[in-house]
Amino acid sequence: MSDLLQSIVNGLLIGAVFALVAVGLTLIYGVMDVVNFAHGEMVMLGMYTSFFAWSLLGLDPLLSIPLAGASIALTGALMYIGAVGRVLGKSPLAQVIVTFGLQVFLRGLAQFLWTPNTRTVPRPWAADLRWEIGPVVIGGPQVIMAVGALLATGAVAYFMNRTRLGGAVRAAGEDPAAASLMGIDPRKMYALCWVIAGLATGVAGALLMNSYSASPTAGVSFALMAFVVVAFGGFGSITGAALAGLLVGVAQGLVGLYAPSYTLAAALGLYLVVVLVRPQGLLGTR
Repeated sequence: MSDLLQSIVNGLLIGAVFALVAVGLTLIYGVMDVVNFAHGEMVMLGMYTSFFAWSLLGLDPLLSIPLAGASIALTGALMYIGAVGRVLGKSPLAQVIVTFGLQVFLRGLAQFLWTPNTRTVPRPWAADLRWEIGPVVIGGPQVIMAVGALLATGAVAYFMNRTRLGGAVRAAGEDPAAASLMGIDPRKMYALCWVIAGLATGVAGALLMNSYSASPTAGVSFALMAFVVVAFGGFGSITGAALAGLLVGVAQGLVGLYAPSYTLAAALGLYLVVVLVRPQGLLGTR
């Protein structure tokens, strides 16, 4: 029983990180109908930003969160202005090719600049924390990542659902022509989506450096899980992504207890079961 409880807790903690990584992906799709295949590379750049903040400035990954968030938010804006924004309104294939090209370019650039070697923050502040609640042991890095991810996910959800600017973003996604008549510039709202997605992935990257290593392919597994989470929760639904992230994390934790080699298969299987019953995902509308 203690192993079962430990697996559930571990799953919830990593599931919160899955949710944060998925937020930017579902936001861009929900507003722009664009699937960002370079999403994992944005997480990877956030991890590298946090690492170099530690190696060059001596900043703990927690202290580097604002720097990583701002840096990848700027990266997201540049990706939109320089590439994605130029193919809006054209064929979906052109949009896929552009985001896939950004994925290849950013990963190759990271390998060229920083080599394929992994980079790790050896002793983050959170590594010294540890809690025991009955038979369950909770590590500091896992708690820090989960709490930070939940706060960031909640902040994005609050912005989108409770602020006028967030309402403008949603209006631009639902009906660009009507939004334009109301004085909303859809192109600016689309750029803001990429800024928010970059901010979320940058924060996620800095949080992940409490327990993971940075490398040019570090974002691949998290991007894959983000796609599963977004499809599971419903494309365009931030609340759905949060719920699905937690469920996928728990599913992986439970399967990992008995069959560690099949954790990814468990996540994909759970998604397939859901879409057979509800093709639009848990909270999706389309």
